[in-house]
Amino acid sequence: MAALAAAAGGALSAPAAAEDAPAAVGLPGQVEFPTHCLPPQEAGLPPAEGPTSARISVDDTAPQVGDTVTVTYRVAATPAVNPAGGELPADALTPTGRVLLAGAQSGEVTVVGARRNSPVAAGAALPAVTMTGTFTVTAPGEITLAPGAYTLHTGHPLDLDTACTAAAPAPVSERLTATPLPTANLRHVLLAAAHGKPGGKVEVTGAGFTPGAAVTLAGRAGAAETADRVAATADELGTVRAELPVTDPATTAVVAYEGPAWTSGRGAGPAAYTVLDAAPPAPGTQKLTATVEPGALGMTQAGQEITLGAVPYGDGGAAPGRIGTVTVKDARGGPVGWTLTGKVTDFTGPGGVRIPGASLSWTPSCTAEAGSPSPCAAGSAGAVGPEGAVLASTPDAERAGGTFTVDAAVTLQVPRYTPPGAYAAVLTLTLS
Repeated sequence: MAALAAAAGGALSAPAAAEDAPAAVGLPGQVEFPTHCLPPQEAGLPPAEGPTSARISVDDTAPQVGDTVTVTYRVAATPAVNPAGGELPADALTPTGRVLLAGAQSGEVTVVGARRNSPVAAGAALPAVTMTGTFTVTAPGEITLAPGAYTLHTGHPLDLDTACTAAAPAPVSERLTATPLPTANLRHVLLAAAHGKPGGKVEVTGAGFTPGAAVTLAGRAGAAETADRVAATADELGTVRAELPVTDPATTAVVAYEGPAWTSGRGAGPAAYTVLDAAPPAPGTQKLTATVEPGALGMTQAGQEITLGAVPYGDGGAAPGRIGTVTVKDARGGPVGWTLTGKVTDFTGPGGVRIPGASLSWTPSCTAEAGSPSPCAAGSAGAVGPEGAVLASTPDAERAGGTFTVDAAVTLQVPRYTPPGAYAAVLTLTLS
């Protein structure tokens, strides 16, 4: 767990190319819906009725819970007309709109477009516009996106708004499927001995299981289970204790799991176990037995505080920083990988003013120490937020483990005119 702190206190871009070129016909996701456009009262024009042709797209159709998704709403054709008394000059049209979410997550996404258009003759239809916005994924499952109402603001010669609403619900234009973050599996198993003779019993202790769950303790040879097994029930604390008879000489480890079969999400182990040869040694010889003890999965982090850069009051912008370097050591000696996730609270400042935790993003990196059996994969760059995101992970493999260095550059986007002062949040890392 680490504390983050940021301190809060323009350049003009060149004119961009017009966005009002006609859209290609038959694009995926292109939909039409009947629209009622109400011109500003000052224009003295009647309401405009007709179809809106629009398309919604996203930058990620398979995000994880906690990811930030960028939504683009393009209106290719609208019944709205130029409300100005004469020609509307270039770059005088600013669009805003809403995208409607349904399915696993409901709500609206506010989208805004740049002031970017070619000249429009008096009384002519307003041109195509493009608007963008973002939202944070909060639930797993399919999320649908449909076009909502939009407003076309013209800034010449007066500030005038033409409001367009759907006369009937617009069809779904885009879909995405969100996946949940990996959940921590805290199940583990310990053996009272690392070896024994055929037919001997080994005392097994398991912890972290669901209280009251039926748990299977079984021998294992590589990825396959052997005939050695016994059933047990987890107590009210999720602890399991039992003696497992080990008769199969092929058994090389012991696992414990809930459900019909061992999985990395609901299982513990394997814990190494060796069945010793029961045959007596030849005269004049001695048997030697050495044991490699399995270890644990753990992590350490450099420092407990992260100081982000300052941004000027009024301008807002990016406050950069870097998390304390994390060292993960996996000495379990089994086939199970690990996942390191992080989540951050909102930033709280003077007078209780908050900056949302979703405003913090990171770019992770992960390096495996030479000789480590497992490769390390950095999590995706993007928002961290209160729902969390993956910082790094290693895959399940026949032989997993090693030592890994995990780091991440972080950036807090501070809104403009955030009151001056220090803003603090807590970043929590979970290894499972």
